[in-house]
Amino acid sequence: MKRTLAFLTLLGILVKGMLAATPPDEGMWLLMFLGEKNYEAMKDKGLQLTAEQIYSINNSSMKDAVVGLGSGMMVPEGFFCTGEIISDQGLVLTNHHCGFDIVQQHSTLEHDYLTDGFWAKSKKEELANEDLSMSILVRMDDVTKQVLENVNDDMSDGERQETIAAAKKKIEREASEKGKYDVIVKDFFDGNEFYLFVYITYLDVRLVGAPPSSIGKFGGDTDNWMWPRHTGDFSMFRIYTDPDGNPAKYSEENVPLKPKYYFPISLDGVHKGDFSMIMGFPGTTTRYLTSHGVKLALDESNPAVVKIRDKKLDIIRSYMNADPKIKLQYASKYAQTANYWKYFIGQTKGLKRWKVYDERKALEDEFVAWVDKDSKRKDKYGGCIDEIAQGYSQLEKYNLSLKYLEEAVFQGPEFIYFSFGVFQLYGSLKAQDEAGKKEKEKYNAGIKSMASIFDASLEDHFKNYNASVDKDLFVALMEMYYNDIPQEQHPSVFKDVQGKKFKGSFRAWGDYVFAESIFVNEEKLRAFLANPQYDVLAEDPGWQITMSMVETIRNVYGNISSVEDQINHGSRLFLAGMREMQPERVFYPDANSTLRLTYGTIQDYYPADAVHYDFRTTLAGVMEKEDPKVDEFIVEPKLKELYAEKDFGPYAENGVLYTCFLSDNDITGGNSGSPVINGKGELIGIAFDGNWESMSGDIDFEPSVQRTISVDIRYVMFVIDKFAGAQNLIDEMTFSKKEK
Repeated sequence: MKRTLAFLTLLGILVKGMLAATPPDEGMWLLMFLGEKNYEAMKDKGLQLTAEQIYSINNSSMKDAVVGLGSGMMVPEGFFCTGEIISDQGLVLTNHHCGFDIVQQHSTLEHDYLTDGFWAKSKKEELANEDLSMSILVRMDDVTKQVLENVNDDMSDGERQETIAAAKKKIEREASEKGKYDVIVKDFFDGNEFYLFVYITYLDVRLVGAPPSSIGKFGGDTDNWMWPRHTGDFSMFRIYTDPDGNPAKYSEENVPLKPKYYFPISLDGVHKGDFSMIMGFPGTTTRYLTSHGVKLALDESNPAVVKIRDKKLDIIRSYMNADPKIKLQYASKYAQTANYWKYFIGQTKGLKRWKVYDERKALEDEFVAWVDKDSKRKDKYGGCIDEIAQGYSQLEKYNLSLKYLEEAVFQGPEFIYFSFGVFQLYGSLKAQDEAGKKEKEKYNAGIKSMASIFDASLEDHFKNYNASVDKDLFVALMEMYYNDIPQEQHPSVFKDVQGKKFKGSFRAWGDYVFAESIFVNEEKLRAFLANPQYDVLAEDPGWQITMSMVETIRNVYGNISSVEDQINHGSRLFLAGMREMQPERVFYPDANSTLRLTYGTIQDYYPADAVHYDFRTTLAGVMEKEDPKVDEFIVEPKLKELYAEKDFGPYAENGVLYTCFLSDNDITGGNSGSPVINGKGELIGIAFDGNWESMSGDIDFEPSVQRTISVDIRYVMFVIDKFAGAQNLIDEMTFSKKEK
């Protein structure tokens, strides 16, 4: 379905409401169903592979070369980015912004890899990363029948959830094969279906290469989410295993992974209309969100997030501009905050532009009319829309408070979330303090162990921490929280600010907290952990704030838990009914950080009246954007030399070096770093962004403007080869090019 801007919004709403089938370019599809749901459409667009070559559990296939990037406890619940294996020695490509935090952790003022780039010219130079893992999907299975085996319609929603949770736990335990695999059962279609995902997770992942930020982050926040784009957004890692090929923690004895499959690299480039597909781990979409959810996002959630992050960015930016050390310390934090600050601005614009609320409301009215025409349907689905509406009406009472707790508190001043790391230690100290004299000693070993574990985290935390920045964040965000949230929902600690000591001054409160708390001073905190005392922790003003905020968010969750159950129950019935009402439509499940495939073609687009964007950019555009006075648009001298000499190696096309391109593939956060693949199964690019006009895409896919921005794989190879001189990396890859 295409739209010209002459017809535009009205026609789009009417057509989309009447569509009998989902457009083939839209959808984040489960790989196990490609053969029966998508394969013929993919062949029509240019796919030259079999479905078995894409996904197989018995033979090597492309899914074996796609990795999910994880950190700590998030595996296998979710992956923050995607990567792809590109050699028989476990070499992995992903985005520069996916590896940004890792590169920053390895950087110092003396060895600033963010600014200068990093290239390991041998495997011995590759850098280990303790908290980074990469997971590969072994298989997925439909376990809906097993999960719902003991569920019946007479159960309350709470009983249903308990029964489902028990069934999921049993399936996961059996599938893990005694810890060999990371496994998870996830629900789909708002709890109507359930699938098991089995992963093998590799724990020894080493940094191999990253271009300087002037290439990997070219355009910075200004170009973020924008087209045209000229960013070389890539970094490189390598997976290591033990000598027998099994996952293992870092060891000098480990060897590079021998993958089941790796992607060959195409040097043929992309052209309009070419087939393209992307495999990766998209994070979250809400394509079946009702009008009530859209309204809440438009009226309250998005504006709150933007307002809070705007303040955070202003404060951090002022310090980064004044101090090179702080600029390095906060580079990753600033980028993470800025990314979704801009995203939510764009999402709001898109939802309004495409009148998504009106569209969803019309669909719900159609659904209610369909339900009312049949008594059996009324018994099953009647009232579910009202149930959702009532749930959102109650949710609105606490939604803003929850957003402030999430954004201004636990993602605001760092000491609050950081100090929560001693929660268990606090519990043991409290229990020891309350125990009798003869019982106190039994707590000593546990207290010592917990203190030691937390102490081990201090170096990494304080390396990238500045108390002055954190204090300004604390003062500004707490005052904003106080002013914008109803008093009856305030954390109890706010009463201290209004007392005689601070007389309503958040600045005075901040000065006191940062002068007295152990959590904003590494020396004080280490002294405490060397000899933990209950009174010291209990009376610490920073810890008191943390405990008050934890109590507050628990209260908020307590108030909305039943409301969310109500919304979820109504949504489950609504989506089940929708699938019954539109039997000819091929539904796809919302993204939930599980491996998906999207397919489409290389395409340009028309973002507005009389405006046309071509489908690819060139290195010439980098030179046109150069501004030596602005960090975001600095161009490396060597890059300018290569451009001037047209020294592009085999990576140019008719003397032109292309940098980025567009496709109409359907992606979202988590897809960053995903392989973009041609019809022959060759790597043509790395997905790294969406375009500004499609920011509402997580809620509503708009085919006329929805585009994926990818870095051309030839530009990646050019940077590795000609710019970095990392011939050792080029030598281990496999290249493909048509003979002329």
